[in-house]
Amino acid sequence: MEKIAPVIVFLLAGLCSLSAQIRADSLPSRVDLVGHPEVQALRSSREESLEKILKTDGWKAYDSSFATTPETAIWIKFPLENTTRDSLSTYLFYSGFHMDLYLQNDGEFEHFKNGYLIPLGERSEPKWYFFTALELLPLQRSLCYIRIVNDYKTGRTNMPILYSRPDYLDFMDGVRSEEAPSIAFIYTYIISLCCILVFALAFWFRLRKRVYFYYLGYLFFQILYAFAILQATLATVGNLGMYAPQLSNTAIETAQFTFIGFYIFFILYLLEIKTFDQNLSKALVGLAILCFTYALLNIILIFHQGLYSETRSMASLIVRLIVLPLNVALFIWIIFKVKHPLMKYFVLGQSLFFIGALVSSFIHYNKLHLVPDGMFNFPHAQHIIFQAGLLGEVFCFSIALGEKVFLIQKEKDRASQKLIEQLQQNQIMEEKMRKELDEQVQQKTEELIKLYSEMEKQKEEQIKRSFAERLRDMKMLALRSQMNPHFIFNSLNALKNLVMLSREEDAIQYLDNFSVLLRTILQNSSKNTITVEEELEMLELYLSLEKSRLGEDFSYTIQCDSREALSQFTIPPLLLQPFVENAIWHGLHPSGKPEKKLSVTFDTSQQLQITIEDNGVGRKESGKAKKTHPSAGTRITQERLSLYNHISEAKMHLDILDLENDKGMPEGTRITITYNG
Repeated sequence: MEKIAPVIVFLLAGLCSLSAQIRADSLPSRVDLVGHPEVQALRSSREESLEKILKTDGWKAYDSSFATTPETAIWIKFPLENTTRDSLSTYLFYSGFHMDLYLQNDGEFEHFKNGYLIPLGERSEPKWYFFTALELLPLQRSLCYIRIVNDYKTGRTNMPILYSRPDYLDFMDGVRSEEAPSIAFIYTYIISLCCILVFALAFWFRLRKRVYFYYLGYLFFQILYAFAILQATLATVGNLGMYAPQLSNTAIETAQFTFIGFYIFFILYLLEIKTFDQNLSKALVGLAILCFTYALLNIILIFHQGLYSETRSMASLIVRLIVLPLNVALFIWIIFKVKHPLMKYFVLGQSLFFIGALVSSFIHYNKLHLVPDGMFNFPHAQHIIFQAGLLGEVFCFSIALGEKVFLIQKEKDRASQKLIEQLQQNQIMEEKMRKELDEQVQQKTEELIKLYSEMEKQKEEQIKRSFAERLRDMKMLALRSQMNPHFIFNSLNALKNLVMLSREEDAIQYLDNFSVLLRTILQNSSKNTITVEEELEMLELYLSLEKSRLGEDFSYTIQCDSREALSQFTIPPLLLQPFVENAIWHGLHPSGKPEKKLSVTFDTSQQLQITIEDNGVGRKESGKAKKTHPSAGTRITQERLSLYNHISEAKMHLDILDLENDKGMPEGTRITITYNG
């Protein structure tokens, strides 16, 4: 008995150790890990690593209370054993969003990734996201660690299950058989839309009509929507969404509302609604903009709050409750107001769309596709029904487009026939008029011969005057076109200096103001003259740019008695800026004075006198520094003034005065422009 007792103890210990394992070689049909006595769980943050989890205590029995949230992750561990001398596979089923599985083997961990939102390139199982194959070596004992992460805002979660290979194969055969009709319909839907898209594209390239462009957008986003739905199936051919599941799920609702927006614009041009009712046309445009806006808002909500947020679900419900009734109301409005030959196709296609959309929404929000043995209890029921309505609508509108081409050709033939008849009538009238004209020509020939010499002389003088004026205008235009590149070159140099000095914020502000100024200059570039008030506005923008570049040691003032009075005077555009620019770049910029001042005065007390004064280095010192880079802006502006005075009734006089102190030292420059109307 003393010898038998240790053997019994050893056998009991071995049995206890075996009972503490989940035996992969003797699994029942399925093993639910939740509630299993050998499975433990731990809640952690989403960022916790396996290394830290291995050192963490506090594991508890795994039950249904371990629900994931967007902020937390659930870790599950359980022992797994293969007691046979053959390698075997067991399969972990998990239909959630993100799952990391670590299988221990001789102290090392093998890492598997799977889940609905895991891209195909990152999955351990390339065929589907919900089964992960675990290969166990002969007599292998392992610990499995599973990390589960959920993107739902609610506590919704899925519990992992272990399957043996035979039960896994039976399960997959059942799923394939169940999903095969739905997948076949989606493929049919995609292929049909692609074929129609090719024909619509050919029509658009040929005719370049907006109606075909909007139809292309309508078809393209339907195809995008179909590929997004295909991602949730077991389909492998052409299932592009598996490579980017997050993007694919984002595209579902966004694509729906985008193709509805394109559809509305398509109807506008197909039925030529604007010619029947302007208010109806505006209402349809507003609804299309609403659809495009929600599509964009949907992307923003997904980016900020996640794919399955309650806010997004509520927004989707509210928008659908708005868009569907509006669609019905506008549908009825179109029926009563629009009288177009293609209305029958619109009514039929829109009816099919309404039926599909209403039934699909009813199934989705009442969960009818989850009712066992129900009429709509088949995979992706709500999407299949919606796509069926859409496909019927697409076929109707494809036929309508074909008939529209026929109607256009028929209208062209009718117009051609009318034109031929009109030409025949015109020919008869032309014969009669020709006879009358021949008689009149004979009577007037002698008079014309007498007047011919005088007319030739007058015409020659008129051509000379017109040519001279045109030459002056062209020269004025050439000078103005030289002015703008010169200013832009200097402004970009200023921007480059700010960037080189690492004044990034000043550079951004400078660039914003420069874009506003540049747009104003481009708007005025086609004008021969602008008001002095408009010139003042451009000057203020330019000085604000130079202020941001030069900093606090540069200051400027603009004095004006009355802006309204300035609107009474006109000058060539961008006339004052070169003088101000010259004062800043060549007068104030090289100056070593602590305060660099510039003043611009608009005096309208009598006529108009514009004074630009600076306290810079003066023209003499500036001239020494500009030997290799003379100021082209001032020279061009002086030529522009001369030309303006030549072709305009109003005259402007330019006076440049060098300012000096009592000792004869330069104190700056004063430029005075006097306007004489």
